[in-house]
Parts: sequence; C-alpha cells; structure tokens
Amino acid sequence: MFGRKQWSNWSGGVTCRPGQFVVPSTVEALSDLVRETAGANGKLRVVGAGHSFSPVVATEHTLVSLARIRGLAEVDREAGAATVLAGTTIRDLGGLLGKHGLALENQGDIDSQAIAGAVSTGTHGTGIAFGSISTQVRALTLVLATGELLPCSPTQEPEIFKAAQVALGSLGVLARVRLQCVPSYVLRDVRKNVDLAQCLADFEDSCRRHRHFEFWWFPYSDRAATKALDIVATPKPRSVVKRVLADKLLETGVFWAASEAVRLFPGLSRPVARFAARAISEADHADHSHRVFPSPRDVRFNEMEYAVPVERGPDCLRELKAYIERDRVNVHFPVEYRVVAGDDIWLSPFYRRDSAVISVHMYAGMPYADYFAGCEAIFRNHRGRPHWGKLHGLTAHELQDMYPEWHRFHAVRRRLDPRGVFMNDHLTRIFGA
Repeated sequence: MFGRKQWSNWSGGVTCRPGQFVVPSTVEALSDLVRETAGANGKLRVVGAGHSFSPVVATEHTLVSLARIRGLAEVDREAGAATVLAGTTIRDLGGLLGKHGLALENQGDIDSQAIAGAVSTGTHGTGIAFGSISTQVRALTLVLATGELLPCSPTQEPEIFKAAQVALGSLGVLARVRLQCVPSYVLRDVRKNVDLAQCLADFEDSCRRHRHFEFWWFPYSDRAATKALDIVATPKPRSVVKRVLADKLLETGVFWAASEAVRLFPGLSRPVARFAARAISEADHADHSHRVFPSPRDVRFNEMEYAVPVERGPDCLRELKAYIERDRVNVHFPVEYRVVAGDDIWLSPFYRRDSAVISVHMYAGMPYADYFAGCEAIFRNHRGRPHWGKLHGLTAHELQDMYPEWHRFHAVRRRLDPRGVFMNDHLTRIFGA
C-alpha cells in the first residue's frame, strides 16, 4: 500500500504524493512530530489502515501512519473497559480483548480498519439496538496542533469529546481511545437466500427477532442474501474445508474472476450479477464474536454509503433497484442494507435518528462516477446522510443543513486548530473552511 513516493488507499481509488511519510513508534514521538510540523507552519494528515474510500487522508504535505502505535494501553476488567492505542486494528483488537474475557458490543463486517479511523468516520455494524463504534467510546486522548495531549470524556472537556467522537481527524490526532466493552460472547451466524420482496416485508420483524440482521441484494435479481446473528452458548465453527471453499474459492476466487471478466466486458454485468445471486452460499455456524462479525473482503471495490431514516429505507432500495434496471447500469456488486441506532454525536450520520444504511459498490478499476451519482440523487431524496469515509459528492453547502450541531462542531474545530494544521483539500471542500 505504501510506495516510495506515492500512497494509495485499499481500493486504489485514492492516491497522493506526500512530502514526507512518517511512522512514529510512540505517542510521545507522535506528539513531537505534530508540534514540529505546526511550528514550521506545516500541515499533516493521519492514516490508519487506508480503508476509507474518500480522500479523507490524502495530502501533499506530511502523512503520518499510526501502524506502530498499537495494542492495549490499559484494561479495566471491573468497569469492562479498555484503553486502546489508536493504530490498533479492529481485527487485532478482538483477540487482545478476548484474552481478558472482553469483546466489542458490535462491529462492522470489515475488521481491517485502525480504531482511530473507525471512530473518526463513524464506522458501524448492524442492529437496530446498536449505534456506531463511536457510541462505544468513553474517553479519548487527542494530540492537538500544539503537541499537547488532551484527554476528554463526557465529564472532562465534554464539548470537545462530543465533537471528537466523529471528527475525521480535523481536531487533532487520536492517540488513545477508551472503549466500553462487554463480556466475551459467541454468535451464531445464519445465512439464507430469500425473495427480496419478502425480505423487505419481513425486515422490521427480522430486526426485532435477531440481535443483528442485514442483507445483500444482487442487481438484476429478485433474491436477497440475509445474515442473522444471535448470541448462543457454545461455538460451532465451520470446518477448515468449508471455510476455504466458501470464503476463498467461491466468494474470493470465483467472484474475483467474474469481476475481472466484467471489467473487461462490461456487458457481462447482468448475467454475472444474476449468477452471483444464485451462487452465494447459505451457512450456519457459531464462533466468538470477533470471528463472526467480519466477512472476507479480498475482492477490491469502491463504495458509496448513505444513512436514510429507517422508515424510508425500503422505498429507497426499491428506487435504487428500479434505477439500476431502467438505466441498465453495468454493475454486478451487491447492494448492502443494514440498520443502525440513532445517537447524539454531532457529526454522526445517525444523529437523532435510527437509520437504514444502504451501500453501493463498484469493482475496483471500473468507472463508478455515473452510477454513484444516480444513487446519490436517490439517497438525497430520502434525506440521506453520507458515510464520511466513503465516496460522495456533497460540499459544506449541502452538508451543513443535515447536521443541527454543524456550527457548534466547527466552533470547536477552529478553537483547537485555528491555522488548519489538520486540514486537506477534501476537508476544505466538505467543511467549507
């Protein structure tokens, strides 16, 4: 991912040539770097795992990686909380917490993100009773533009804490995150392929019956692949043979080959999408939560995601389906549909409303601009808010009307970073700074 001169994100859709690329090994070294950069009137951005699809970290100035600042700084078993160093990936965090009998209450289906990036962009999983990972944060330590370490929480610098829970790295560099955890638990994962119309009709009931529920719809089909997760007493893991067949051979190998064929011959999109809808495997297994939440994501893509009011989700998806079929869009990647509970975080896409979260994808290397623009128009008609780490075309002019605490957030941002040390072109466009 890191070339000698050029950096790119996971999908390859965002590249930049930073003036310098620095990988500090300690929070103290990170603090010194920020202080020196600001003192020289420089700018910097921070990268975790590079799994954002938007150019949120792209810079021609200093790019700082958190890859060496990782691990557990502290575990409070009595309180069920853990303080995590910012570069720790969610994948590694699951095993680290498990050694202490703890787990994340919820997480998404990709676990390669660094905790700093996941918190900063409001990354989430699914479940009508569960918010984004930012709602699990109980305290943060920021490295300010001065190099000062600033702890904040609901009782210590509460205004800054509320702004920092989702801030896109614009207030300072996240150094440590204190997360509220739960005792370790086992999840049963049941995958079924069902009729899309029936899936939508039953969706509200499915969300009530299951701890977590989501589905994928493949374009040009009437089928949905559902995923339901519930707590059970004991693990029943898949055999190695089944795991390799499902994850590596079918969902990675075969789908990658089909995707390459579509990239070379876009007219194959429709038959490939229909084939994928029929070929996706059903399953029933159980394991520790951090092994069940994530799904393999080895076939690379670009993504747009919007959160719409939960009651508008089904109609929004129906409109997306009609648009794709009417315009014969060359897309074979599935549309993902999840739900997330509302919260009180100022820049959270789920601020003050339960949301249906709909994600559209395009295979990496295929043109996506027209497809995403068509989807975005539909999302916006349903009062959608974009995921900060994924592609969208909005600017501050449109975004400020979506967030009641928009100006309050930016008052905090300007106070902490008056010279814009942590800004880049993308943040300038979406924040209007």
